[in-house]
Amino acid sequence: MSIAIVVLTNNRLELLRQCVENVLARTSSETQEIVVWNNASTDGTRSFLDSLDDPRIRVLHHPRNIGQNAYAEAFASTEAEFMIELDDDVIDAPQDWDRTLRDAYRRLPQIGFLAADLVENPGDRASYDRYHNHRFHAYEVDGIALLEGPTGGWCAITSRELYDRVGGMPHNPKKIYFLEDAEYIRRIGRLGFRRAILDDLHVVHAGGSLAETPTGDKAALLTEARRRQARRDAVKRVLLVIPFVGRLNDRFGWFERPDSR
Repeated sequence: MSIAIVVLTNNRLELLRQCVENVLARTSSETQEIVVWNNASTDGTRSFLDSLDDPRIRVLHHPRNIGQNAYAEAFASTEAEFMIELDDDVIDAPQDWDRTLRDAYRRLPQIGFLAADLVENPGDRASYDRYHNHRFHAYEVDGIALLEGPTGGWCAITSRELYDRVGGMPHNPKKIYFLEDAEYIRRIGRLGFRRAILDDLHVVHAGGSLAETPTGDKAALLTEARRRQARRDAVKRVLLVIPFVGRLNDRFGWFERPDSR
Protein backbone atom coordinates (compact mmCIF):
# COMPACT_ATOMS: atom_id res chain seq x y z
CA MET A 1 0.00 0.00 0.00
CA SER A 2 2.94 2.34 -0.65
CA ILE A 3 2.65 5.95 -1.75
CA ALA A 4 4.53 7.99 -4.36
CA ILE A 5 4.49 11.80 -4.22
CA VAL A 6 5.29 14.08 -7.16
CA VAL A 7 6.11 17.79 -6.75
CA LEU A 8 6.75 20.12 -9.67
CA THR A 9 8.64 23.34 -9.09
CA ASN A 10 9.87 26.36 -11.04
CA ASN A 11 11.64 29.32 -9.44
CA ARG A 12 9.84 29.20 -6.09
CA LEU A 13 12.73 28.29 -3.84
CA GLU A 14 11.40 29.71 -0.57
CA LEU A 15 8.00 28.07 -0.98
CA LEU A 16 9.63 24.81 -2.04
CA ARG A 17 11.90 24.87 1.00
CA GLN A 18 8.86 25.10 3.29
CA CYS A 19 7.14 22.35 1.33
CA VAL A 20 10.12 20.05 1.86
CA GLU A 21 10.60 20.90 5.55
CA ASN A 22 6.96 21.14 6.69
CA VAL A 23 5.12 18.80 4.33
CA LEU A 24 7.38 16.18 2.75
CA ALA A 25 9.32 15.76 6.00
CA ARG A 26 6.06 14.95 7.78
CA THR A 27 5.09 12.04 5.58
CA SER A 28 4.73 8.60 7.07
CA SER A 29 6.75 5.48 6.29
CA GLU A 30 4.03 4.61 3.76
CA THR A 31 5.57 7.14 1.38
CA GLN A 32 8.50 5.40 -0.23
CA GLU A 33 8.97 7.51 -3.35
CA ILE A 34 9.16 11.31 -3.60
CA VAL A 35 9.93 12.79 -7.00
CA VAL A 36 10.69 16.51 -7.18
CA TRP A 37 10.72 17.71 -10.77
CA ASN A 38 12.68 20.92 -11.29
CA ASN A 39 11.30 22.76 -14.32
CA ALA A 40 14.50 24.63 -15.26
CA SER A 41 14.61 26.86 -12.18
CA THR A 42 17.26 29.59 -12.07
CA ASP A 43 16.83 30.81 -8.48
CA GLY A 44 18.95 28.36 -6.49
CA THR A 45 16.38 25.57 -6.53
CA ARG A 46 18.81 23.15 -8.13
CA SER A 47 21.44 23.57 -5.41
CA PHE A 48 18.84 23.26 -2.67
CA LEU A 49 17.38 20.07 -4.10
CA ASP A 50 20.80 18.54 -4.64
CA SER A 51 21.58 19.14 -0.95
CA LEU A 52 18.65 17.05 0.33
CA ASP A 53 19.60 13.79 2.03
CA ASP A 54 16.22 12.05 2.38
CA PRO A 55 16.82 8.74 0.55
CA ARG A 56 13.21 8.69 -0.63
CA ILE A 57 13.62 11.93 -2.58
CA ARG A 58 14.64 11.66 -6.22
CA VAL A 59 15.31 14.95 -8.00
CA LEU A 60 14.79 15.30 -11.74
CA HIS A 61 16.24 18.45 -13.29
CA HIS A 62 14.75 19.33 -16.67
CA PRO A 63 16.59 21.71 -19.01
CA ARG A 64 13.41 23.68 -19.83
CA ASN A 65 10.09 24.47 -18.22
CA ILE A 66 7.49 22.00 -19.48
CA GLY A 67 4.95 22.97 -16.85
CA GLN A 68 2.20 20.51 -15.97
CA ASN A 69 3.37 18.15 -18.69
CA ALA A 70 6.01 17.03 -16.20
CA TYR A 71 3.41 15.20 -14.13
CA ALA A 72 3.00 12.47 -16.74
CA GLU A 73 6.75 11.90 -16.95
CA ALA A 74 7.35 12.12 -13.22
CA PHE A 75 4.57 9.70 -12.28
CA ALA A 76 5.77 7.28 -14.97
CA SER A 77 9.05 7.03 -13.05
CA THR A 78 7.29 5.78 -9.88
CA GLU A 79 5.91 2.38 -8.93
CA ALA A 80 3.84 2.85 -5.76
CA GLU A 81 0.22 1.73 -5.58
CA PHE A 82 -1.05 5.18 -4.59
CA MET A 83 0.02 8.48 -6.14
CA ILE A 84 -0.15 11.97 -4.67
CA GLU A 85 0.06 15.20 -6.67
CA LEU A 86 1.46 17.92 -4.39
CA ASP A 87 1.93 21.61 -5.23
CA ASP A 88 5.27 23.13 -4.27
CA ASP A 89 3.39 25.98 -2.56
CA VAL A 90 1.72 23.73 -0.01
CA ILE A 91 3.86 24.81 2.91
CA ASP A 92 2.39 23.11 5.99
CA ALA A 93 0.60 19.87 6.78
CA PRO A 94 0.00 17.68 9.85
CA GLN A 95 2.20 14.71 10.66
CA ASP A 96 1.42 11.62 8.58
CA TRP A 97 -0.93 13.56 6.31
CA ASP A 98 -0.12 11.17 3.46
CA ARG A 99 -1.33 8.14 5.41
CA THR A 100 -4.50 10.00 6.43
CA LEU A 101 -5.25 10.77 2.79
CA ARG A 102 -4.41 7.23 1.63
CA ASP A 103 -6.47 5.52 4.34
CA ALA A 104 -9.54 7.64 3.57
CA TYR A 105 -9.15 7.02 -0.17
CA ARG A 106 -9.11 3.25 0.35
CA ARG A 107 -12.45 3.43 2.18
CA LEU A 108 -14.12 5.39 -0.61
CA PRO A 109 -14.42 3.09 -3.64
CA GLN A 110 -16.56 5.57 -5.57
CA ILE A 111 -13.99 8.38 -5.19
CA GLY A 112 -11.17 8.37 -7.73
CA PHE A 113 -9.53 11.70 -6.83
CA LEU A 114 -9.40 12.78 -3.19
CA ALA A 115 -7.86 16.09 -2.13
CA ALA A 116 -6.93 17.52 1.24
CA ASP A 117 -8.89 20.58 2.30
CA LEU A 118 -7.19 23.97 2.63
CA VAL A 119 -6.57 25.99 5.75
CA GLU A 120 -8.13 29.42 5.37
CA ASN A 121 -5.35 31.74 4.23
CA PRO A 122 -6.77 35.13 3.19
CA GLY A 123 -3.69 36.10 1.18
CA ASP A 124 -3.71 33.01 -1.02
CA ARG A 125 -5.90 32.86 -4.12
CA ALA A 126 -6.75 29.16 -3.92
CA SER A 127 -7.68 29.43 -0.26
CA TYR A 128 -9.64 32.64 -0.79
CA ASP A 129 -11.66 31.02 -3.57
CA ARG A 130 -12.24 27.96 -1.38
CA TYR A 131 -13.80 29.99 1.43
CA HIS A 132 -15.32 32.97 -0.38
CA ASN A 133 -16.05 32.19 -4.05
CA HIS A 134 -17.07 28.53 -4.13
CA ARG A 135 -19.88 26.58 -2.53
CA PHE A 136 -19.54 23.03 -1.30
CA HIS A 137 -21.93 20.25 -0.40
CA ALA A 138 -20.91 18.50 2.82
CA TYR A 139 -21.72 14.82 3.10
CA GLU A 140 -20.45 11.67 4.78
CA VAL A 141 -19.51 8.23 3.53
CA ASP A 142 -18.60 5.41 5.91
CA GLY A 143 -17.98 7.94 8.66
CA ILE A 144 -15.67 10.05 6.48
CA ALA A 145 -16.56 13.75 6.17
CA LEU A 146 -16.33 14.94 2.57
CA LEU A 147 -16.96 18.07 0.54
CA GLU A 148 -18.27 18.05 -3.02
CA GLY A 149 -17.31 21.03 -5.12
CA PRO A 150 -14.27 22.56 -6.83
CA THR A 151 -11.40 20.13 -6.26
CA GLY A 152 -7.84 20.79 -7.39
CA GLY A 153 -4.56 18.94 -7.42
CA TRP A 154 -2.87 21.00 -4.70
CA CYS A 155 -2.61 17.85 -2.54
CA ALA A 156 -4.60 14.97 -4.00
CA ILE A 157 -4.41 11.21 -4.26
CA THR A 158 -5.44 8.64 -6.83
CA SER A 159 -4.60 4.98 -7.36
CA ARG A 160 -2.17 3.65 -9.93
CA GLU A 161 -4.77 1.15 -11.10
CA LEU A 162 -7.22 3.93 -11.98
CA TYR A 163 -4.45 6.18 -13.26
CA ASP A 164 -3.38 3.51 -15.73
CA ARG A 165 -6.97 2.77 -16.78
CA VAL A 166 -7.55 6.35 -17.92
CA GLY A 167 -4.18 6.71 -19.61
CA GLY A 168 -2.36 8.60 -16.90
CA MET A 169 -2.04 12.31 -16.31
CA PRO A 170 -2.92 14.52 -19.31
CA HIS A 171 -0.06 15.68 -21.51
CA ASN A 172 -0.28 18.75 -23.74
CA PRO A 173 2.94 19.51 -25.60
CA LYS A 174 1.43 22.72 -27.03
CA LYS A 175 0.83 24.27 -23.60
CA ILE A 176 2.94 24.71 -20.48
CA TYR A 177 0.05 25.67 -18.24
CA PHE A 178 -3.24 23.79 -18.41
CA LEU A 179 -5.73 22.31 -15.97
CA GLU A 180 -4.32 18.81 -15.81
CA ASP A 181 -6.24 18.01 -12.63
CA ALA A 182 -9.60 19.01 -14.15
CA GLU A 183 -8.91 16.89 -17.23
CA TYR A 184 -7.90 13.91 -15.08
CA ILE A 185 -11.13 14.30 -13.09
CA ARG A 186 -13.13 14.30 -16.33
CA ARG A 187 -11.38 11.13 -17.45
CA ILE A 188 -12.16 9.20 -14.30
CA GLY A 189 -15.68 10.61 -14.36
CA ARG A 190 -16.32 8.79 -17.63
CA LEU A 191 -15.69 5.56 -15.72
CA GLY A 192 -18.13 6.53 -12.97
CA PHE A 193 -15.61 7.78 -10.40
CA ARG A 194 -16.04 11.04 -8.52
CA ARG A 195 -13.78 13.58 -6.89
CA ALA A 196 -14.04 14.96 -3.34
CA ILE A 197 -12.25 16.93 -0.65
CA LEU A 198 -11.39 15.24 2.65
CA ASP A 199 -12.89 17.58 5.24
CA ASP A 200 -10.81 16.19 8.11
CA LEU A 201 -7.40 16.95 6.57
CA HIS A 202 -6.21 20.54 6.06
CA VAL A 203 -3.01 21.80 4.47
CA VAL A 204 -1.69 25.34 4.00
CA HIS A 205 -1.53 26.69 0.45
CA ALA A 206 0.47 29.90 0.06
CA GLY A 207 1.66 30.40 -3.50
CA GLY A 208 -1.08 32.31 -5.29
CA SER A 209 -1.10 35.86 -3.94
CA LEU A 210 -4.32 37.82 -4.32
CA ALA A 211 -2.17 40.77 -5.42
CA GLU A 212 -0.79 38.89 -8.42
CA THR A 213 -2.28 39.51 -11.85
CA PRO A 214 -1.78 36.50 -14.13
CA THR A 215 -0.22 37.27 -17.50
CA GLY A 216 0.63 35.40 -20.68
CA ASP A 217 -0.14 31.70 -20.78
CA LYS A 218 -1.55 31.65 -17.25
CA ALA A 219 -3.96 34.50 -17.97
CA ALA A 220 -5.16 32.80 -21.16
CA LEU A 221 -5.63 29.54 -19.27
CA LEU A 222 -7.79 31.16 -16.59
CA THR A 223 -9.88 33.10 -19.11
CA GLU A 224 -10.63 30.03 -21.22
CA ALA A 225 -11.40 27.94 -18.11
CA ARG A 226 -13.93 30.54 -16.94
CA ARG A 227 -15.58 30.61 -20.39
CA ARG A 228 -15.88 26.83 -20.52
CA GLN A 229 -17.32 26.71 -17.04
CA ALA A 230 -19.85 29.41 -17.84
CA ARG A 231 -21.07 27.39 -20.83
CA ARG A 232 -21.39 24.22 -18.75
CA ASP A 233 -23.21 26.05 -15.98
CA ALA A 234 -25.69 27.52 -18.47
CA VAL A 235 -26.57 24.01 -19.72
CA LYS A 236 -26.93 22.70 -16.18
CA ARG A 237 -29.31 25.51 -15.22
CA VAL A 238 -31.53 24.66 -18.18
CA LEU A 239 -31.59 21.00 -17.17
CA LEU A 240 -32.39 21.80 -13.55
CA VAL A 241 -35.53 23.66 -14.63
CA ILE A 242 -36.97 20.37 -15.90
CA PRO A 243 -39.23 18.77 -13.25
CA PHE A 244 -37.58 16.02 -11.18
CA VAL A 245 -34.15 16.47 -12.80
CA GLY A 246 -32.74 18.18 -9.70
CA ARG A 247 -33.99 15.49 -7.36
CA LEU A 248 -32.79 12.66 -9.58
CA ASN A 249 -29.43 14.37 -10.03
CA ASP A 250 -29.01 14.65 -6.26
CA ARG A 251 -29.72 10.94 -5.99
CA PHE A 252 -27.57 9.63 -8.85
CA GLY A 253 -24.87 12.34 -9.07
CA TRP A 254 -25.07 12.92 -12.84
CA PHE A 255 -23.49 16.36 -12.57
CA GLU A 256 -22.56 18.96 -10.00
CA ARG A 257 -24.80 21.98 -9.61
CA PRO A 258 -23.68 25.21 -11.35
CA ASP A 259 -22.19 26.76 -8.20
CA SER A 260 -19.49 24.03 -8.19
CA ARG A 261 -16.71 23.47 -10.72
